[in-house]
Amino acid sequence: MAARRPLRVLCLAGFRQSERGFREKTGALRKALRGRAELVCLSGPHPIVDSAGPLPESGPCPPEEQLRGWWFSEQETDVFFALKEPTVCRGLEEALGTVAQALNTLGPFDGLLGFSQGAALAAFVCALGQAGDPRFPLPRFIILVSGFCPRGLGLRESILQGPFSLPSLHVFGDTDRVIPCQESMQLAGRFTGSITLTHSGGHFIPAAAPQRQAYLKFLDQFAE
Repeated sequence: MAARRPLRVLCLAGFRQSERGFREKTGALRKALRGRAELVCLSGPHPIVDSAGPLPESGPCPPEEQLRGWWFSEQETDVFFALKEPTVCRGLEEALGTVAQALNTLGPFDGLLGFSQGAALAAFVCALGQAGDPRFPLPRFIILVSGFCPRGLGLRESILQGPFSLPSLHVFGDTDRVIPCQESMQLAGRFTGSITLTHSGGHFIPAAAPQRQAYLKFLDQFAE
């Protein structure tokens, strides 16, 4: 019997995560899904400038180690507030362009995975796709870890009301103090037939044995 093709998943990093850092943070998940899914990591397009500046002896930061974000909540400072209504969503259009380019040049992908701000962006990308945006063909599934409904989208916020028919797995921690579980549950409620996976920890991507089994059970629906 021919071996199953690993599913390809585009993974969107959280706020203040570098590309290398996000690859390391997803290392346990990658190991857990070895042979079943290929994870392609993508960080935000916007470098985050540390207000203290780099140490004089540190030298320039390699691009893959640069902390990045998808968009910012204020016009003048590189900050993001997931739980407050922002004054702007500065850089969001560039973020959408980055995801569209990755889908076009690195794809095709079977699914999307997002963590924290990346999960909010992944949900928004799917909402745009369902609304007919040709840049974002709907994936076969989506996995949202510590996700939340993005705020401050103005007229486009209505498309996030759903319902979305996309198969979805929503992962969140009972003790997450960055994105409270109620936020992730609210996002899960926008997806028809959503599956939730809770863990006792905080703001991270879990990949211990119980979660591994849940990921595999979810992904096996899409194996070819």
